Amino acid sequence: MKIELDVHTHTIASGHAFSTLQEMVQAASEKGLKLLGITEHAPGIPGSCSPIYFRNLYVVPRRMYGVDLLLGAEINILDCEGNIDMDEFYLNLLDLRIAGIHSLCYAGGTPEENTHGMVQAIANPYIHIISHPGDGTAKLNFEPIVLAAKEHHTLLEINNSSLRPCRKKMDARDNNLEILRLCKRYEVPVILGSDAHISFDIATYDYALQLVGETEFPEELIMNTSVEKFKTYLNI
Repeated sequence: MKIELDVHTHTIASGHAFSTLQEMVQAASEKGLKLLGITEHAPGIPGSCSPIYFRNLYVVPRRMYGVDLLLGAEINILDCEGNIDMDEFYLNLLDLRIAGIHSLCYAGGTPEENTHGMVQAIANPYIHIISHPGDGTAKLNFEPIVLAAKEHHTLLEINNSSLRPCRKKMDARDNNLEILRLCKRYEVPVILGSDAHISFDIATYDYALQLVGETEFPEELIMNTSVEKFKTYLNI
């Protein structure tokens, strides 16, 4: 499978990552990617960017070292109503908007309540991608999430980092298998995400691709294989 893009990555600006923006783009170029997304953590994560960082994104070239660049944020879903920690002013400054649940800033509930919140985030017209929905941070019912993703053209991510055994996310493997099987049944595209916090991990999808193979997931439903397909699906 030819991989053209990775759009869920972080630089030192996120506070707990280890490579600069230019180092990340250089690594993407060396790996032959056509498109890189850098999506710093939104302010709800301790130590991450202050709002002024996102105000200043206009200074960064959107093509470097032969790689097209999308600059955005991994925004936090805060509660079971799908509220997020960025307002419209800042959302409009971003090229790419990912939303996800992080335990440091999520007020959760029952599986049904958590599912409702994620569906609300999926329906938010600003949100392009849901990050690591299968990592087990919140208990979720995946069928309504997959159907909402199909309805709203929001991509669900199969997050490689959360599948690493060292992360000890005990439900991640089974959850991601369920997501892939449901997406295959309903013909819903997915995106593989490295969640790279250092340049060496860009476009590292080894664990995610194991699950893709196990489920015999159709290559045409994987958005990483074509920049054109990715941009067209999300209307970017």
